Amino acid sequence: YDHVAKRLNGRGFSVRGYDQYGHGKSSGRRGALPSDQRLLEDLEYVIDATRKRMPENKPLILFGHSMGGVVSARMVSMGIKVQGLVLSSPALDPGLTFIQKTLLALLLAIAPDFCVANRLNPEKISHNPQTVQAYRQDPLVHDRISARLTQFIVREGAAVRMHAKDWRIATLLLYAGDDKLVNPSGSSQFAQAAPTDVVQSYCYSSMYHEIFNELEQEAVFNQLKTWLDSKF
Repeated sequence: YDHVAKRLNGRGFSVRGYDQYGHGKSSGRRGALPSDQRLLEDLEYVIDATRKRMPENKPLILFGHSMGGVVSARMVSMGIKVQGLVLSSPALDPGLTFIQKTLLALLLAIAPDFCVANRLNPEKISHNPQTVQAYRQDPLVHDRISARLTQFIVREGAAVRMHAKDWRIATLLLYAGDDKLVNPSGSSQFAQAAPTDVVQSYCYSSMYHEIFNELEQEAVFNQLKTWLDSKF
């Protein structure tokens, strides 16, 4: 997402990013989660640390993609003080099958920290072959996920949808209608329940999960620009 950060820099926004626990260059076993609230605690730390380095009159806007969208949205639903939220194909509903839900319940009972393959198909992240190739060649990409992390996504995504009707933070929801990695109905359910004067949502019906890395990404960037210009 370096290209996204550079686009935002070009419009005068400072951007700060971090790797989730167990992902990227962060510590921890790949795909694991040491405690139920660890990802939320980490984001709270980043927000607090960022606030200390910002002028008081500057807005702080969260940007969360996929699992990061769940983490960001859940923090907002819990009352974290930010001025805006951008969600990109958030995993508000991971779309588990009956068999996957059964396996999840079993692993939570006997081995919550055991990691299995997430079975995500790289070919379905984007229609752009360069994006797919970069994903396949990235040494930091892994396919591990534990039952505890899966349960976090399921539980917190449901909590975000439940709180949608009470949403108060200006939010831009951008999601892929042909998403093969998460269930886009999680985003549509959130959008339908949330106040329309607070949450603006746009579904890109033909796009895959990585909307900011799709062939038609300019349409997504233009929508982000329009919303940012109107709010900040």
